[in-house]
Amino acid sequence: MLNIIVCIKQVPDTQEVRLDPVTHTLKREGLAAIINPFDLYALEEGLRVRESQGGRVTVMTMGPPQAEAALREALGFGADAAVLLSDRAFAGADTWATALTLARAVEKLGGADLIFCGKQAIDGDTAQVGPMLATILDIPYVAWARKLTFSGDGGLSVERLLDHGYDAVETQLPALVTVVKEINEPRMPSFKAKLKAKKEVIPVWGIGDLGLEAADVGLSGSFTQVVKVFAPPSRGKAEIWTGAPEELAARLWPRLKAQGKGLV
Repeated sequence: MLNIIVCIKQVPDTQEVRLDPVTHTLKREGLAAIINPFDLYALEEGLRVRESQGGRVTVMTMGPPQAEAALREALGFGADAAVLLSDRAFAGADTWATALTLARAVEKLGGADLIFCGKQAIDGDTAQVGPMLATILDIPYVAWARKLTFSGDGGLSVERLLDHGYDAVETQLPALVTVVKEINEPRMPSFKAKLKAKKEVIPVWGIGDLGLEAADVGLSGSFTQVVKVFAPPSRGKAEIWTGAPEELAARLWPRLKAQGKGLV
């Protein structure tokens, strides 16, 4: 029986990312929110492992109170339990402060045999929280997993997606795995599970519950901070030319020659 934890993140459902001009952190107010798409594959893999190996799936997220909606959605997919890490002190956390908070929550849950994360969040795109979480917990991790195979002695073989194919690595549980979308196809939540999820009691843990200090979390506990945000300078007017390669070359050559940038 495996104790499985899936870490998810609620992210803005938009391509128009806005930053706070004072704190330089992401502004989420007034934006529709969804579960980070890569985390849905992590959740599905956690559920599949539970079905094949036996165990329990707990889903966890750090965020504002409204992130509870993402947890209830995850429960609707079939997770057994959920925990919300929410405290004003957590606001503005970088990847390290986020991973530290998640690590203390994992420890409060009694640890895990297997932790799943999506390969990265679509709002930050750092792909750092999963590996940092494993580092703080002092357990091995495998990133970009596309296939898992279990052995009877607590071993785990993982195929990792690469730019040109894949490689295979082996590790021992407990471990953390970040997954890519090629690993599975997420299921649809059942109506019965969605109804049950609405009634589920989701504990909310703050800084005191996790035994952390204000200096450890949020902006205060972040090793990295955004100090300046600016739009890149305009590169001037762009032109698009169409035609046969010979025609385009004859048209381009005089312009390059006139610019005199050492191209002649």
